Order: sequence, then C-alpha cells, then structure tokens
Amino acid sequence: MQSRDDLRNVAIIAHVDHGKTTLVDAMLWQSGAFAAYKEQGEGKDRVMDSMDLEREKGITILAKNTAVKRGDMTVNIIDTPGHADFGGEVERGLEMVDGVLLLVDASEGPLPQTRFVLRKALSKKLPVILVINKVDRSDARIAEVLNETYELFLDLDADEKQIEFPIVYACAKAGRASLTQTADGGMPEEIDLQVLFDVIKETIPAPTYTEGAPLQAHVTNLDASPYLGRLALCRVRQGTISKGQTVAWIRTDGSVEKVKISELLITEGLERVPALSAGPGDIIAVAGIEEITLGETLADAENPIALPLITVDEPSISMTIGINTSPLAGQSGKKVTARLVKNRLDAELVGNVSLRVLSTERPDTWEVQGRGELQLAVLVELMRREGFELTVGKPQVVTKMVDGKMHEPMERLTVDIPEDYLGVVTQLMALRKGRMEQMVNHGTGTL
Repeated sequence: MQSRDDLRNVAIIAHVDHGKTTLVDAMLWQSGAFAAYKEQGEGKDRVMDSMDLEREKGITILAKNTAVKRGDMTVNIIDTPGHADFGGEVERGLEMVDGVLLLVDASEGPLPQTRFVLRKALSKKLPVILVINKVDRSDARIAEVLNETYELFLDLDADEKQIEFPIVYACAKAGRASLTQTADGGMPEEIDLQVLFDVIKETIPAPTYTEGAPLQAHVTNLDASPYLGRLALCRVRQGTISKGQTVAWIRTDGSVEKVKISELLITEGLERVPALSAGPGDIIAVAGIEEITLGETLADAENPIALPLITVDEPSISMTIGINTSPLAGQSGKKVTARLVKNRLDAELVGNVSLRVLSTERPDTWEVQGRGELQLAVLVELMRREGFELTVGKPQVVTKMVDGKMHEPMERLTVDIPEDYLGVVTQLMALRKGRMEQMVNHGTGTL
C-alpha cells in the first residue's frame, strides 16, 4: 500500500455551538484563503454556514467541505452539524475522511451530541484529536472537562489506541492553539493554529491506495450548479479520474452504466475550481451524471468494482405534510398544488439520506419520517421560504415490529436544573418511561 503524504482528510465533530465552524474560519484565515480581506474582522463570521437559515439560527445544518493549504500539505476539512437530527450529514461526512477533530467546550464539557457524533467516529475506527475549545471562557474548567471526555471514551468502549488521543487547547475565535494546558480562562500560549496543523499531520493518517488499482470513487454528497446541473461529491478511493473520462456508474440496485465525466472540480479554500485529474484521497465534484445519487460508485469502465452503500440510522419521528386546505389558501404562497409539494419532497430525498417520504390514504398528504423535530421543522421552514403553502401534522413517534413485538426509539436526555426541582422533573420523566442513569451535583445549586 502506498500513501499520499501531501494530503489529509479530517472531519470536525462536536455538540451544537462548541465552535466547529468558527475553528474552520480561523484555519481558512491563517491559510490565506481570504486574501481579499486585510483582517479577519473585515469578513463574514462563520463563512461555512452558507444557508440563510444556518446564519440566522447560528447552527450548521448541512455538512460542507473546504480545503486548506498549509505549506506542501493540503487538508480537506468537513464541517459537520452538531444536532443528532442531522446525523445523516455526520455519517456521510465520516465516509470522506481518515480522522476527526473532536471539539469540546472548556466550560460545558461533553454533551449529548458529543456522545452521538463520537460514537459514530469510534465505530468507524477513526483516529481522534481532542480540541478543548473556548479555554478563555471565564467559567472554563479545563481539567474537569478533560476527565469527563476520558470517561466518555471509556463509556463508548473505545479501544486502547483510540483513547490515547492528542489534546490541543484552543480559542477558535482568536485563532490560537497550544499543546500545553492553559489556566482556566487564559489564552493559549501560541499566537496561531500552527500547533493544530502539526498535530493533524502527525495523527491523521495519509490516504492509502494500491498502485495500479482500478478507479473507485464513492459518492458521499450531492450539490447543484446553475451551469453544470447536479454535482456528485466523491472521495476517490483508488486509481485516478480525469475530465472527459468514460467511467462505470454503479447504481444502488447493482446495475452498471457507462457515463462520461463532463466536468471535474476540486476544492481550494471556499471555491470549486476545474481540474484535469484527481487521485486517491482527493475529494472532488463531478458533473455530467444527472440521476446519480448517494452511496453509488464511479468505477473503472473495464473493471467496475462497487464500494459499500452508506447506511444511516433509522428515522424516529414522523409527521404529515400536505397542501393547504384552509379557506385562505393561496394568499401567502404561490406553490399550492399537490404535484409541486410531492416534487419538492422527492427532491429533498435525493440529497438527504436520513429522510423518508411515505404515501398516506389521502392523495394530497404524505408522511415524512426523520431523525427529530428540528430536522422536520427545518424542512418545513425551507419550503415555506420557497413559496409553498403547507398543512403540517403533529409529530408522532415511529414504531416498528421486530420479531412480533412493538419497538419504539429511545432517546438520551440531559437536563440542567436547580436542585429544588429534582423531584418534579424526575416525576415528569418517569411518566414518559424515563430511566435515570446518572446524576451529578456540581455544588453550585444545579444538577
């Protein structure tokens, strides 16, 4: 096996609002990706959050990739969402990388979504770099957070190799990182993120490949361009792919079709730029295949070998979405017919592997299944902004029969409350068949 030492592919995973997108911003700034701006403060914050809804809510909804050039090394970075509702995006992102940066807030410590995304990374045997972020917070408790993170790794059955992770102390907003533990509320010693780039180079393995192996590229995401149509975002596993090349397109049902790569793009900073060819480990966008979808493989035309399909967790919440049947229909939106609503839901399925759309007894209403209420609420809000008028039903839990028994999804809940309300909240949880696993009293009057 040979390796590409000039390339690293890494995903940034964390709980909501622990600083993933801010860290990516700082890495881009310090790598000269924003040469048009003189200072960091002159540009936009959280430039990776490109959707209007992401910028308004301050959260990441879609996984996105960027490329950072550092000396002779290129680092492809996947910025992932922190909500479990968007777990399908995290799972797709992890298919593209060889290791992860786990961000943990220096005050809040590991939270429920930290557990969720870390479990996914550990199950894929990916090496982890722990970044304790926001060390400058006045309420930082760095040593305790580090111990809590070790406990989380042990709780998730990490093996000996995975638990020996490097630790970086950072303040992403200031663009600083250090290997030496800072005092609570203090700034990292170093004045930039060079330490973090060094740790990435040492810890994240370079992409490996077999010399002379036939082409294999895995479709892990989809995008669209007004000029090129549908774009398939792929991770090249073996071989090389070139613009104008004829390749075998292996569909999810196993059928094989020969197609031509009309355009090949690679990421530089925030831009996709045309390229003539790409090799193992590269993350590329290809145009020219209108019906390509997630999990499919682009392979050598003469020797097509399929890669495994991407699997994601089952949906846990469903609700009905239909046309507006009220007397005031047509006043706030222009798209009011069942055909338009169904076409939009079908279009969402193309790029969102964790959603499902099922028919109901009514021809103008569909059951949409997803990971959580936030994911479904984001879909409804996006459709509303696009001019659709909808009738939305109450969220319901998705149950299924396994070996003749009814099964329902379980969720892990973390509650921060004043200790006076312990009895009331415990009672509310017990009514919902809740089982207490752990209770921690920090001695500050809250649990």
